[in-house]
Amino acid sequence: MKRIERIYSRVVKISQQLTPEEIDHGAGATTKQLVADLGIVRPNVSKALNDLVRTGKLIKLTGRPVRYITPELAQQPKAASVSTPVPTVVKTPPAAEVTTDFFDKMIGAQGSLKNQVEQAKAAMLYPPKGLNTLIIGPTGSGKTFFVHGMYQFSSVHKIIDTEKPLITFNCADYAHNPELLMSHLFGYTKGAFTGANEDKDGLIQEAEGGMLFLDEVHRLPPEGQEMIFYFMDHGTYSRLGETAKTHHANVRLVCATTENPESSLLETFVRRIPITIQLPAFNQRPAKERLQLLQSLFSLEANRIHKQVQISEDVVKALLGSVTYGNVGQLKSNIQLVCAQGFLRHMQSDDSIMITAEDLPATIQAGIATLASNRDELGEVTKLLEPVMVIGPDQTSATLQQDAYELPYNLYEIIGDKAAILKSEGLDQEHINNFITTDINLHLKSFYHETAIDEQADNKLAEIVDHDIIDLTKEIQGKVQQLLGYTFKRNFVYAVSLHISSFVKRIQSGKLVRNISEDLKGMVADYPKELEAAYLIKQELETHYNVPIPKSEVYYLTILLASLRSVQVAGKVGVVVAAHGSSTASSMVQVVNKLLSADNLLAYDMPIEMSPQIAYQGIVEKVRQADNGNGVILLVDMGSLSTFSERIYEETGIKVRTIDMVTTAMVLEAVRKTELIDNDLNIIYSELKEFHGYSKVNGDTLPSVKALTAEPAQQKLPRAVVAICSTGEGTAVRIQKMIEQQLVDQLIDDVAVIPISVVNMKQTLYDLSQKYHIIAATGIVKPDLQVPFVALDRLIQDDGRDFFEQVMAEIDHEELQATTPNLTKELCESYMKDYFLYLNPHKLIDILWRYADTLSDTLKLSFTETFRIGLILHVAGALERTLLRQTVTATAVERATIKQSPYYTGIQASNAILQEQLQLSLNDDEIYYVEQLFDTQAQKSVS
Repeated sequence: MKRIERIYSRVVKISQQLTPEEIDHGAGATTKQLVADLGIVRPNVSKALNDLVRTGKLIKLTGRPVRYITPELAQQPKAASVSTPVPTVVKTPPAAEVTTDFFDKMIGAQGSLKNQVEQAKAAMLYPPKGLNTLIIGPTGSGKTFFVHGMYQFSSVHKIIDTEKPLITFNCADYAHNPELLMSHLFGYTKGAFTGANEDKDGLIQEAEGGMLFLDEVHRLPPEGQEMIFYFMDHGTYSRLGETAKTHHANVRLVCATTENPESSLLETFVRRIPITIQLPAFNQRPAKERLQLLQSLFSLEANRIHKQVQISEDVVKALLGSVTYGNVGQLKSNIQLVCAQGFLRHMQSDDSIMITAEDLPATIQAGIATLASNRDELGEVTKLLEPVMVIGPDQTSATLQQDAYELPYNLYEIIGDKAAILKSEGLDQEHINNFITTDINLHLKSFYHETAIDEQADNKLAEIVDHDIIDLTKEIQGKVQQLLGYTFKRNFVYAVSLHISSFVKRIQSGKLVRNISEDLKGMVADYPKELEAAYLIKQELETHYNVPIPKSEVYYLTILLASLRSVQVAGKVGVVVAAHGSSTASSMVQVVNKLLSADNLLAYDMPIEMSPQIAYQGIVEKVRQADNGNGVILLVDMGSLSTFSERIYEETGIKVRTIDMVTTAMVLEAVRKTELIDNDLNIIYSELKEFHGYSKVNGDTLPSVKALTAEPAQQKLPRAVVAICSTGEGTAVRIQKMIEQQLVDQLIDDVAVIPISVVNMKQTLYDLSQKYHIIAATGIVKPDLQVPFVALDRLIQDDGRDFFEQVMAEIDHEELQATTPNLTKELCESYMKDYFLYLNPHKLIDILWRYADTLSDTLKLSFTETFRIGLILHVAGALERTLLRQTVTATAVERATIKQSPYYTGIQASNAILQEQLQLSLNDDEIYYVEQLFDTQAQKSVS
């Protein structure tokens, strides 16, 4: 049982033992109780509880300590804030008791937001049903806050019935799955798609009589925008799977976007929204308003702590100057960070918390310099400041019942509990502060996932390495780059700071000197410039830590620098699908995007009447768009298009490798390979040339397939993942532990994680390959292996989750490719559900199974189950193309050969089944490619 399931089961059991009276008085499971009952550390319990609250499985009751119960037993729903799991939909109940105008208390309502507030009121009050509204503003500028304000204003003024909800939907949740996105908005009918087992209302119907807020509306696909503006015009809509627009709803529509609507939304969509409200960025607002916002946000924290907060003038300046990309959202995150650290340092104080500039993290301290760089701005702020700003609880302005930037847990409760545990274990206050400061960063940065990439990465690294080491590494990086004459990517900070951290621990443990092998000395001799840079780092470390650095450390640093230099800097290989037909390529790409959410995949459709020259120019343009510096795989439906590769390279300088006879399975495999194999066009091309669907043939009647009757037995070696660092110690061991923990969490115990050094790496890998089947690698340098590889910086940023998913994908793929006698009709049906949109696998599987049996009997061939599934998937694809009138095209020469094939008679006999059962027949072009399926497999086996 997984950890989250154990926690949920325990809460259910506790809830069942409570009486209604106990629940009325706020009884329920507490975090502390669950920690004691289950023996799970507090942060993990807190995270699981909050996930369960978000998915609606538990309800969180307000108060201290926070308590959790099951929704069925909740007697007062208002005590909890529950959000729907998927998609991100928030239902906001009206605040019937509110009698004051929300906008009157909003900061800026009489200043920078005066016009915006008037626009919003006009939109809400306009008879008879208000005006649809579009709110534009940068990330964190308060768009969601403003929409909630519009809703509360409408409730107070009885514009919207107090029983009607505000429904919030983030269009970005399903940006790569338009069909699913549309089904959530408009609902669907039974049988509209696989898994649609009953009719279901959409969010528009749920918002009947209330308000629907579409956040990040620019992520709504064009067809979705068209359906929305039809609804705006007529008030009617159709569910997915219906043709007539028979459903009616009365909904006030508010949309929000961070993008320019002229370039990101259809003109016809924008034209139907009469009110456009532009919210300013934080730094565009007057100094007085920015200070009021800061005071209001501090007051929210003071309410949670139940203490007065005192802030020095420099802290205010630093916080105002620290807002660079995230506007009010970023300011709130920074304030929570400094308040949490201040709370930690002043837990023993009953009166107040004092925060000074010395208490701030370096990233926020830098805000003082940022603000000072604008003298006029600094002058305005300084005029309004007192030496110390004192903020008590209940000094807030307009507040909301729900806030998108609100932490889903009480951070101060976590800090207090953890500090008590550490103190009971005998730690002094300094060490307690160091431990918990890391936790504070972890909690806040995992919640505010939309922070700038660089700062997010730094804070992720700070969970493992001290800030002092990171800062030192950044200083060293500048000097090393100046000496070497070339620049490193972010991987320098990751790899070197981890190396230094490991070195510091060896100093502390008294294990300073490491043995130097002759191999290591030989390697160092090949990198004289890096050796010079390593001596420079040695000097910096000796100065910083006031300890002598042994020569062995210089050698390891040299190898580390050389390894970092060799890491590729380009992006992943692009994939372009080009096929004849009005939407053949697009259909395949759409399927793959739904399955894999690819960001390196483009389609180019070529109608039959399109001239070759126009087709070539279109493909060239797609190749330019798809290229990230490592070339492009071009998947085409005809061999004649494969000649484009050299022409494209000569014209653009982009390396292109072409593979013909594209299928949906081939596109899936290509995208998967570009994700798993790190940026090597030729390796991916070679792998794809060997891929011919998930199948092999078995039979010996015909000469061309006689080699397919059996497959060689292969000794099964235990699986392993290699973690590479300069020494095979410190950093690699940390990586090992990280991945091992991921494996343990998923109950996987048959994959070993082996740390190795870059010294003699090739020989080490060869030796390991004799004992293990290496399925993946990670670390400071990419080995010459055709396995998934993730660089060290990417691994650390997501705690190894992304790498672990790639490892699991490779394991799953191997098992899929392996020949097993247990592949069944049900498995085949499952694949069809994944690959095809317009077929009903459940109804079709028996017909296609009979098709394969007839073909096997006629040809007197015994198919393996894997080849049978490959054949069935291929024929299913041909049927879908036939149904959509988008069949593949063979040349006249190719069509002329179909009757000469030894498989033709059998295929025709099987095709008769399709005609009889489905009234569909495969044309000569599709028959040609079915024959090619046999020929290709035979050629592959013989070679």
